[in-house]
Amino acid sequence: MLTTGYCSCGKCCGWERKWWYAVDAAGKEKKVGVTASGTSARNGTIAADTQRYPFGTVMNIPDYGYGRVEDRGASIKGDHIDLFFESHKAALKWGKRWKDVKIWLRRKVGQ
Repeated sequence: MLTTGYCSCGKCCGWERKWWYAVDAAGKEKKVGVTASGTSARNGTIAADTQRYPFGTVMNIPDYGYGRVEDRGASIKGDHIDLFFESHKAALKWGKRWKDVKIWLRRKVGQ
């Protein structure tokens, strides 16, 4: 699976910071550091294509560790995941890597 690194900065997330919130390219406001699922971004937060890997899916990524899908991104499609890092430097150091990821899907209610 293709893995990339990201952090909560505007370069990684494509938004402009305005104090405690951010504005994306479409002009939509969001709280800084809050994921699409409503959790706080931290090490172990994964952004994925939630059509394929729903929120709550647990993954084990070699050299990164365990993480949970709690975010999504416009450019994250199919078998591509974005791994959260606390700093931009750490995200850049990770870069783009192909990894054999182990996946545990969380079933949706009623399945």
